[in-house]
Amino acid sequence: MSSVFIWFITILSIAGVIIRPFNRPEFTWAAGGAIVMLALGLITPAESLSGIVKGTDVYLFLTGMMLLAETAREEGLFDWLAAHASQRAHGSASRLFGLIYLVGVVVTTFLSNDATAVVLTPAVAAAVKTAKVKNSLPYLFICAFIANAASFVLPISNPANLVIYGRYMPPLWVWLAQYTLPSVVSIVTTFVILRFTQRDALRESVAQDIAIPALSPGGRVAIIGIVATGLILLGASALDEPLGLPTAITGIVTSALVLIRARKKPWVVIKDVSWAVLPLVAGLFVLVEGLAKTGVIQELTTLLRTSTARSVSETTWLSGVGVAIACNLVNNLPAGLIAGTVVQAGQVPEMIKSAILIGIDLGPNLSVTGSLATILWLVALRREGQSVSAWEFLKLGAVVMTIPLLCTLGAIWLYYRYF
Repeated sequence: MSSVFIWFITILSIAGVIIRPFNRPEFTWAAGGAIVMLALGLITPAESLSGIVKGTDVYLFLTGMMLLAETAREEGLFDWLAAHASQRAHGSASRLFGLIYLVGVVVTTFLSNDATAVVLTPAVAAAVKTAKVKNSLPYLFICAFIANAASFVLPISNPANLVIYGRYMPPLWVWLAQYTLPSVVSIVTTFVILRFTQRDALRESVAQDIAIPALSPGGRVAIIGIVATGLILLGASALDEPLGLPTAITGIVTSALVLIRARKKPWVVIKDVSWAVLPLVAGLFVLVEGLAKTGVIQELTTLLRTSTARSVSETTWLSGVGVAIACNLVNNLPAGLIAGTVVQAGQVPEMIKSAILIGIDLGPNLSVTGSLATILWLVALRREGQSVSAWEFLKLGAVVMTIPLLCTLGAIWLYYRYF
């Protein structure tokens, strides 16, 4: 009976994160569900603490990225970058769209999908404002979709990648051999479909007479900090080290140097950071601890082994699509934790493992709560005075996620079958 209650509370919590009843923030529903589970004795204090502690690397990573983003915003870095991007568009909305998409690929690849949501979204908002774009949503949608579509170019492109492989993470050159073709397929197909769906809004012209503002000394330090963060993350990934602590240190140091140089108080940056994201993540980790007590991991492990023994190819397609759907039901962070445990326990073939990773990374493009990156994107949107309903995102995501997912799974299948 306790398993039923755990599932019921988890489903209600995820629904609350998606729908935001009474306009309450997302974290209240995730954290609230975790507290109710604890209060009813469905999960022990020790198990709750264990779930929270498991998210330490994610908390540190997000803290560093959010500090970097807020520091850059405060120093006008986004306005400076926006002016350059808008000027290079030469009055073409399509060219501006393509430039933003390309930047999104680079940021996601080298700084992670969460960084794209946190760092790139405010920059794009500034760019479209500078370019005097009438409808900014097509450009802002890029930040949400490319954050997931390009999140398996490198191991560091999505923290979920580290969760799936755990201590069995392949060397970087092996990763590139396995995921370069699927990444290209995912990025290209997502661009083509997103560009096609937004074609009407991209027929307008954008401003050309754009003045480039002077970049403050603090803005230059912020650029150095962001680049340094990317290099450090690459190094940590190559050494198979956790990404959270180096990201947090880099973000804190960069923010401190900028504030000291500008002679500003820390509160200027700290007060505008979206700290509510941290209890949201903590709540999701505790919910996963509760789900683990229902026996779902053991059942999934058995199911995966049985299906693999019957047909590796069939299991590849079913697991990739199934995990993608699951991400949109419970978010890819808890789904990734469960999938990673199942994969490592089941010792599945590499083709199936790759399909599961793609489902975890690309599948969340269906809904607003599919991934942590998309939730962070929604938070960033609200700060810019924009809003996107769950239904509006779902209608677009149904097309932008489904076709790239199937094409990318096909690329994985072809790679392992013929190479």
